[in-house]
Amino acid sequence: MGEALSATIPETGRGQYASGTVGTGIQMASATERTLAVLSNEEMYRADAAAAAGGVPGDVLMANAGAAAAREIVARWSPRPTVVLCGPGNNGGDGYVVARALVHAGWIVELASLVPVERFEGDAATHAARWPAEVKALTPAVLDGAALVVDALFGAGLTRALEGAAREVIEAVCTRGLDLVAIDVPSGVDGDTGAVLGVAPQARLTVTFFRKKPAHLLLPGRSLCGEVVVADIGIPDDVLGEIAPRLSENGPALWAGRLPRPSLADHKYSRGHALILGGAGMTGAARLAARGAMRAGAGLVTIASEPAALPIYAAYMAGLLTTSVSDARDFTALLGDARKNAVLVGPGAGVNEMTRAVTLATLDARKAVVLDADALTVFAGEPEALFGRIHPACLLTPHEGEFARLFDVAGSKLERARAAAALSGATVLLKGADTVIASPDGRVAINANAPPTLATAGAGDVLAGIALGLMAQGMAVFDAGAAAAWLHGAAAAAFGPGLIAEDIAEALPGVWRGLAEVMLEGDRG
Repeated sequence: MGEALSATIPETGRGQYASGTVGTGIQMASATERTLAVLSNEEMYRADAAAAAGGVPGDVLMANAGAAAAREIVARWSPRPTVVLCGPGNNGGDGYVVARALVHAGWIVELASLVPVERFEGDAATHAARWPAEVKALTPAVLDGAALVVDALFGAGLTRALEGAAREVIEAVCTRGLDLVAIDVPSGVDGDTGAVLGVAPQARLTVTFFRKKPAHLLLPGRSLCGEVVVADIGIPDDVLGEIAPRLSENGPALWAGRLPRPSLADHKYSRGHALILGGAGMTGAARLAARGAMRAGAGLVTIASEPAALPIYAAYMAGLLTTSVSDARDFTALLGDARKNAVLVGPGAGVNEMTRAVTLATLDARKAVVLDADALTVFAGEPEALFGRIHPACLLTPHEGEFARLFDVAGSKLERARAAAALSGATVLLKGADTVIASPDGRVAINANAPPTLATAGAGDVLAGIALGLMAQGMAVFDAGAAAAWLHGAAAAAFGPGLIAEDIAEALPGVWRGLAEVMLEGDRG
């Protein structure tokens, strides 16, 4: 069988992060933040190349990758008849290593390849040559009798739809409902976008290497990956210094060190005064946002509304301030109070001239601002009128419908959010189960902790309020958007089934307590 593989499938070593600055002049993130880095296909190729240039041979990386995948399989399943499907490139080479490692662990394994062994090149050829048994042709018949399928056909770099034998076999896997483990990503999923290129299988487990790819976080790819394990295969972490990735998975490590921390010297005004435009009709939206801002830590929250709706807002909660505004001029006068340092316009405001005028006046006041819902829709068809007034401390929080009214951009959700941030000059939080937060400076975070229960009326209003509350306390706009998205998802998950929008803010204190414990441990460390 050639070079022996241990039946115990050993762990590989873990590298250390290096300090330094990236090419953009922005300080490198901390080691903890950099664990959240997400790499495009091109960046992953660069990481492999940098590892090789640093003395880690490609065949060693491939051996480590296959061994890591086999180790995760053995940890989850008892030995069972298994078929490993191998493609023509490095992903196929990984598959040959997986097959050998499982055999050494006592499993019954068959291997089917899209191409003959002699067609392999480079590191894949090295490992394919070490497989001692029969290599079967890739046809649906290889699935007969199999209880587990290892998909090593194509990795994250696939750019066209599956066809021919590969498509037939993947379709047969789907039809038969077989348990499947994907190497890197399920074949047929575009690693950079999460899009399905024709057909792709549902994996129970996906084992990827070094860092996640966008497809592990963006839909529909994320839903097809099942459990995702990121395996260390010996690529030194310091290669990230050269690659300088700007994309991250959203999580506390990305922004927790910059969360507002009240001190004993603080008072209500030092913790920020958030101002919200309240609509006269759909009053629930602004009330939900206000509660989110208060639970996010804003020292004061004021809803300004037309006189007819004021009693509704005034009766909502004892700690909420209210004030009457009859038109945009009245609201503009409120903006003259320097203590009112963060403003939310849009939730339930109405698609009307007052909303438009208030939005522009708020932007002209150069305060931290969150624009949501009607404050975006009111500029449909003429986005330049909005973009021309936007300044860096502005967060837009559209759902897909509102986004389409402002931005005529194509591509994946990641590409569209990036383009929108560049076009508008604002940080864009494009909502959904795979919310993308994109800054005009190129930083992007993908949020993946939102449970399905967040698909409920008013949830987006609470999200806007949380971001507002953080910005009122001085948190930078990108950090506030990313933190708000994660806190929103964590609170919904903590509440569980039966969630309605009102529950999200009430679950936030528990999430805050958990974060405080983590931050305290970090301070001690």
